Amino acid sequence: MGRAQTGTRCTVSEGPALIWCPFPSEEEARRVAGQLLDERLIACANIVPGMISIFEWQGERGEAREVGVLLKTHGSLLEKSVARLADLHSYDTPAVAGWITTASAQATSAWIDGLTGTEASR
Repeated sequence: MGRAQTGTRCTVSEGPALIWCPFPSEEEARRVAGQLLDERLIACANIVPGMISIFEWQGERGEAREVGVLLKTHGSLLEKSVARLADLHSYDTPAVAGWITTASAQATSAWIDGLTGTEASR
């Protein structure tokens, strides 16, 4: 009792969501993230350069230097954001994965809501 509430539980479309996607270059990652920010589909993109991906594609093992991006959005925009990201991406079949968070700090939720224009949905 008496402790400040530090987090909030979220239902499927009411809270923050995250999207992960690798890109072939930092330049493309910045361009796509900027476009998604302009369209208010995300609140933030954390760009992580220097990632090495090891994968199997079309029956062959491969390895590539890529740039990982973690994007923050609102759960109600998750499907639209994932679809738009896939459209903007240069890969024919980009690896785009999104999920709803089950908990977040109240300040984080409010910040994402404000930047994505989703305050009214809460």
